[in-house]
Amino acid sequence: QVHLVESGGGLVQAGGSLRLSCAASGRTFSSYAMGWFRQAPGKAREFAATISRSGGNTYYADSVKGRFSISRDNAKNTVYLQMNSLKPEDTAVYYCAAHQASYSGDYFLRDYEYEDWGQGTQVTVSS
Repeated sequence: QVHLVESGGGLVQAGGSLRLSCAASGRTFSSYAMGWFRQAPGKAREFAATISRSGGNTYYADSVKGRFSISRDNAKNTVYLQMNSLKPEDTAVYYCAAHQASYSGDYFLRDYEYEDWGQGTQVTVSS
């Protein structure tokens, strides 16, 4: 099990940028594929981005592709979500999640595939 803490959320204007960070505890961070999910008020939690253990494979939801970029620094036990060209519809609580994967290239798209979750960080995009 890994403890995850998100940070970097806040209020930005449409078209602006924000970088979220997810810090993981422990010494086995490189064993986890990581994902970012988001949940807007009154809506279900949805997938945003994922990255494999090694960082070599990434995948994005169509709604964020081309605007968001996921990356990781295994030496710092941290995964990032760089968000550019933000839109009001990006407003949500953003959650970091971890799945202990057997293979370095594996990544996961479904929320039920992740075992550990952070508490979330609020992102609000104003018009």
